[in-house]
Amino acid sequence: MAAGGRRERVAERVRQEVAAIVRFDLADPRVGRATVTRVSMTGDLALARVYVSVLGEPAQQQETLTALRRASGRVRSLLGGRLRLRATPEVRFVFDPSVEFGIRLEEILEAERARSPVEEPEDPPPEDEDGEGETPAAGTAAVSEPGSKSGSKPGSEGSA
Repeated sequence: MAAGGRRERVAERVRQEVAAIVRFDLADPRVGRATVTRVSMTGDLALARVYVSVLGEPAQQQETLTALRRASGRVRSLLGGRLRLRATPEVRFVFDPSVEFGIRLEEILEAERARSPVEEPEDPPPEDEDGEGETPAAGTAAVSEPGSKSGSKPGSEGSA
């Protein structure tokens, strides 16, 4: 379990550092549209799959992903100076459509909410045969059936 925990810690650190590198250190303006969403590491920490989300048209997304892939050597070099690992992992950029999917899903839900007004809550729960609700009236004792837990100890209703 310790190796898996270390892998996740390293992946999170790689995510933070790669996000900073993409945002501040790469000169290509096309990579500014990318957001690093997550990183998955191989068990030996030799490969980091960096998942990026790119908002925009499919052509812009492909262009940004191509620019990131071309800059992966530079990203790895900068990453090596920031991480204290025996070997700097190889960096591979992978398109992550989850953010776009979430935005599209939210748009669908908003459209559905606008189309269907909020319904009022239904009637209160039906009363039992005696014409009373489920709780006994004030001043009356609850009658318990044999084998049931309710009412087994007098005065135990409020204690936990």
